[in-house]
Formats: sequence, C-alpha cells, structure tokens
Amino acid sequence: MTDFTLKDLAETIAVRARSDDEKSYTRKLIGKGISKCAQKLGEEAVEAAIAAVERDHDGLRSEAADVLYHLLVVLEASGVTLDEVMAELEGRTGRTGLEEKASRAG
Repeated sequence: MTDFTLKDLAETIAVRARSDDEKSYTRKLIGKGISKCAQKLGEEAVEAAIAAVERDHDGLRSEAADVLYHLLVVLEASGVTLDEVMAELEGRTGRTGLEEKASRAG
C-alpha cells in the first residue's frame, strides 16, 4: 500500500500548473482553459464507466486514476481546493444520501 494521497496529487497539480515547464501535460492542459479541462474529465469519466460495465478491473483502475487526476485539474483550474471538496463531503456524512439530495432539490 502506498502513502500517496489525493492531497499529494492536488499539490503536484498546483505546482505544475504554475510551472514554466513546456513538457508539463498539466500546465498545457490548464493553459487550454476550463472547457478543455472539463472535456477531458468527461471523456475519462465515460471511459471509467465503460470499464466498470465491462467488468474490466485493470481498465477501471487505470481510468479511475485518470478521472481523479482530471477532476483535480478541473478543481485547480476553477480555484476550488480539495480541502473545500472534502469539507463538503464531511458535511454530508451526518445525513443519508436521500436526505442530502432532497436538501439540494428545494
């Protein structure tokens, strides 16, 4: 088991987003704007869903990693921190999923 966390990944993305490294995929992607970042997130999410339906364990593992990476890129490009997302999730843990969903529908 690894000690690498989503927080570690978010920090790496933040550093690379601000770097002047012409070879950085993260820098180039964020440089293309939020629309391109969101498009890539959507593509990876679809690929993960397909791998899940196909019961492709290795494919799903790989695509899930891509989804998490691209989600963090979208958050970085949007100025939303992982800590904010985690706080949102923490606030939801005291309610059932149906209660939480109903609170947003109103």
